[in-house]
Amino acid sequence: MVVSALAGAIVAGGSLIAAAPAVAVQNSTEGSAPSAITSMWAWGNPIDPATDARGLGQPQFEPAALVAFAQEHHLRSVYLSVPWAANQGAFATWLPEAVAALHDAGISVSALGGDSGWTTQPSLAAQWVTDALSTAPFDAVQFDVEPWAGIPNPDLATIVPQYAAMLDAARTAAGDVPIGADLPWWLAAHPVGDGTAFDALLPHLQSVAIVAFSDHAAGSDGIIALAEPAAQAAATAAVPFTIGVETDTPAAAGGAQYTFGDDSPVALETETALVRSHFSTTAGYGGVTVEHLLAWQTLLG
Repeated sequence: MVVSALAGAIVAGGSLIAAAPAVAVQNSTEGSAPSAITSMWAWGNPIDPATDARGLGQPQFEPAALVAFAQEHHLRSVYLSVPWAANQGAFATWLPEAVAALHDAGISVSALGGDSGWTTQPSLAAQWVTDALSTAPFDAVQFDVEPWAGIPNPDLATIVPQYAAMLDAARTAAGDVPIGADLPWWLAAHPVGDGTAFDALLPHLQSVAIVAFSDHAAGSDGIIALAEPAAQAAATAAVPFTIGVETDTPAAAGGAQYTFGDDSPVALETETALVRSHFSTTAGYGGVTVEHLLAWQTLLG
């Protein structure tokens, strides 16, 4: 997941105001209030690359380790990355074991994945969904597809209908399994058709993670201001939403202002608590989603 160059331009312009820890920080803000963080993106896998070229050999993704971390941080949901052809090789064993372990702990699991090319080849998205859902009993599908990434002025009038067609193809393949997506906040600032690009995609989704990467909650470039238009649009459309924040390195995030990766666990908890306070009465608000498991663990220390 990347911060779009377009998002940076909008912020700069100012006219439209993006190894398991040795000691874990408890999921709490100051005092006894529970954490605002309710879910996380989990990119990776424990598969030995010697047995499968897609393997990353990351022990943090072993089922027991996933469950331990999710329980310790009182998560309600995990977006677990799923590769192409998930029903083949070692993934066909690991994924159902991981999903079952998380389910046993009362945690929902979404199949996470995507490729920007799928917007022009929606049959590929449908095939990925089919393979993922035939491999493990995921509760939902979560697309992370960014056809605008790295493009200063993306042609959203073309991209958005393609993206919607991809979501529709995926929904057909998924049957009763809900479809969600990670969408950047700035889509709600760009007109497409009778509304915004964000508005145009909402009817094709059953949930959305609003990507509003910033290392502070308040201010014109803070998480709250960035996410507000998209959150209100989701609420109006009755589409449940979470607010996504980043914990990766500044280099990976596109700048220190987009991530908590160079801050502290306390800063992450404090700022996301402010986000919760602001959005808690907004219809459909489901908490904060952290990008991503390994970076969050590194931040925790």
